[in-house]
Amino acid sequence: MGPWLRESALGVAHARIDGWLPVVVTVVAVVVVLGWFLSGRRRSVGVAAAVLVVLACATQINSHVVGYPTVAAALGHPPVVDPSDIESEASDVVGGRPLDAWWTPPVSMPPTGDVVEADIPGAVSGFHARPASIYLPPAYLSDPRAELPVLVLITGQPGHVVDWVQGGHLARTMDTFAAAHDGLAPVVVVADALGDTEANPMCMDSLLGNVFTYLSVDLPAWMRDNFQVSPDEGTWAIGGYSYGGTCALQTAVSAPQVFPTFLDISGEDEQRRGTRAESIAAAFGDDSPASERRFDDATPLAVLDRFDFADSSGAFVVGSDDAEFGPQTRRAFEAARGAEIDAHYLELPGGHSMDVWAPALETQMDWLGSRMGLTG
Repeated sequence: MGPWLRESALGVAHARIDGWLPVVVTVVAVVVVLGWFLSGRRRSVGVAAAVLVVLACATQINSHVVGYPTVAAALGHPPVVDPSDIESEASDVVGGRPLDAWWTPPVSMPPTGDVVEADIPGAVSGFHARPASIYLPPAYLSDPRAELPVLVLITGQPGHVVDWVQGGHLARTMDTFAAAHDGLAPVVVVADALGDTEANPMCMDSLLGNVFTYLSVDLPAWMRDNFQVSPDEGTWAIGGYSYGGTCALQTAVSAPQVFPTFLDISGEDEQRRGTRAESIAAAFGDDSPASERRFDDATPLAVLDRFDFADSSGAFVVGSDDAEFGPQTRRAFEAARGAEIDAHYLELPGGHSMDVWAPALETQMDWLGSRMGLTG
């Protein structure tokens, strides 16, 4: 049975109907418990029982609908590691492509990476982003330091950067890859492309915020200024799931010189905020032909229809049970192939959930490592 609730541009999360059964049962239990206990003399016991049932209900709703991995995530607090230990420049930086042919891990290299929080200002775009979470692999946390490429990841909508870090098991995925490659992995920036949990600026430059300029100009410049990462943006990549998958494809085809490699997980075939007319009006104030042309300039399938991208490469991954986003991701893949992008397509078991999105990144790490110049 396919998903019956959809995470649309209006921010309604996807879920499978069988996942909602525990929620419905729990809500009914709340009513029964309150009615039984509060009608008698065991009022205090009834209240306590009701509280426990409500908590169980919240857990089920979070698990099947919202998907916050922890209470901290629900409150909007990403994990923070003190960045003071990695702010100083390494005395020696090892470059070269593929990097694993040049890199020898020092004895002092830590076994795992770290996640730090940082504000990345919208210096050019003016976009007000929430703090990003940045994963730094073992080969970055050493001296000598490897000159690593950057992978930018975007969450779904509604969403927070913590969703990739905790719900998506980002550090575990990257640490596993690094352990198999002498500490080498991308520096990963989980960037805010929303501005707020419920916001939906459609990952473009518009009245809703200049998200495209933020991702393609502000973020790369800030990373080069503040971290010893590869200055060769030809080795950089962008990816995401749901809204983030759409955003990754949009950004990659609008700025292929910045992000020639992209990972579209369960993305849509175009940015949405309601109907197409409503989306255009929200972005540009009306749905006139002029506004529609501006909207199409940021619509991936329209861009792919106009230009070729022989130097770009992309992965499209979607859940086999994702009845709504599956066909859209497939259309985007076919459009990418038609525009000469070196693209591949993969279906994983599951629907529109983190049960697909987290494994999707894992399955693409070998391809990303090669495309980003880490491995030969």
